[in-house]
Amino acid sequence: MSGAQDQLEIKFRLTDGSDIGPKNFPAAMSVATLKENIIAQWPKEKENGPRTVKDIKLISAGRILENNRTLADCRSPLCDIPGGVMIMHVVIQQPLMEKEKKLPKGTTISCDEDLSRWCTHWD
Repeated sequence: MSGAQDQLEIKFRLTDGSDIGPKNFPAAMSVATLKENIIAQWPKEKENGPRTVKDIKLISAGRILENNRTLADCRSPLCDIPGGVMIMHVVIQQPLMEKEKKLPKGTTISCDEDLSRWCTHWD
């Protein structure tokens, strides 16, 4: 591979439609390291930014990228256009608050049929 092929130009699309990048990254970089880079570049004016790598899900070509894979492993032949910018979608999964994680004994959680609302029931 030549030096140009060892780099991927990536733009990160956030859930509100705004972008981070594009920026060049080495193809040998791990997804976990890429997520650390996203945390460092996260716009300060946006609320509820990711705090850890585990808070971020990266989606490229319809696949959720695994932290232990390299960017080269995650390339899709359908999206790999020479000189093109790869777009990855960033989804933030905020961790549950400690009090939400520990429900009182006898509590059950259920949802309505269309999954639009969660209800908590106390026995």
